[in-house]
Amino acid sequence: MILQKLPYYFLLLSLSYAPSLAFSFSQSKELFDQAKNYEGSSDLVNLEYHMGPVLASPINVYIIWYGDWSLSQQSTIRDFLYSFSSPAPYPSVADWWRTVRLYTDQTGSNITGNIVLSGEFYDTRYSHGAYLSRLDMQSIIRTAVNKRAMALNPHNGLYLVLTSHDVQVQDFCRAVCGFHYFTFPNIVGVTVPYAWVGYSGAQCPGMCAYPFAWPGYSGSSSSPPRNNEGHNIMRAPNGDVGVDGMISVLAHELAEVSSNPLVNAWYAGDDPTAPTEIADLCLGVYGSGAGGGYVGKVDKDTWGNAYNVNGVRGRKFMVQWVWDPVKKRCYGPNAID
Repeated sequence: MILQKLPYYFLLLSLSYAPSLAFSFSQSKELFDQAKNYEGSSDLVNLEYHMGPVLASPINVYIIWYGDWSLSQQSTIRDFLYSFSSPAPYPSVADWWRTVRLYTDQTGSNITGNIVLSGEFYDTRYSHGAYLSRLDMQSIIRTAVNKRAMALNPHNGLYLVLTSHDVQVQDFCRAVCGFHYFTFPNIVGVTVPYAWVGYSGAQCPGMCAYPFAWPGYSGSSSSPPRNNEGHNIMRAPNGDVGVDGMISVLAHELAEVSSNPLVNAWYAGDDPTAPTEIADLCLGVYGSGAGGGYVGKVDKDTWGNAYNVNGVRGRKFMVQWVWDPVKKRCYGPNAID
């Protein structure tokens, strides 16, 4: 169970069936209120390696676009994925990933820095309907493979199921924004890691696209509120609150599925069915000084859009920090120290 404060609400990022990643205001308030610089609280963390594999081989990413996705939305997400292995001005997505790469397996092999978008499938007919259970994600992967739209890669494949604005997912917006796990051979045929992230812009940007929308904003109006109790919200760097919110959730899941793909590698806690993983430790932390609902010091572009890393083609993104096993604190390349 992870501990995270986001203002005024409870949030859960959950792994299907087993591990659950929970944001809990009541449990995490003490952590965030102890000091302004939450990222320095190494005494609160007991992150351990449990001898399982990490994704050390080059990762072939396969995207399943489930539902109705615009070209611009697809382009933003693709560019984020391209940015992992491509040069961009510092601080970049690749620089952010270097912290994730510090994690190793029992042979001493680091998580790979080679992430390639290797295939895409457009499930525009909603093959499993517009309401999905968590287990349905595995069936969606099976459908894509059975249609020969993408390869079933048991060696170094990573599958991303992305659901559009009009798709309801079990506990989405009520308790989940995304999760990662691994497929069951009796459903897909082999065991491969996968992640799901939903587009929250039309359903719950205030829950899953923070800090680009304030808690309590449902997405029902044409534009989110501009402030809340005197605090200005941050403008989305790519102009789409839902997609920009997805980017940070996707970064979170990619970091964790790479460091804990079979739920037996890097995590804190004694219960593998409810692990606290490397991104859980830094939820809500985007820059130096983060804590107490403050996301930390981040940059703004010419138009006032907030970001903390650069990507390909001049893209800018906001991604949460992850736990640095060397520095023993949350860290990102935009840190001021």
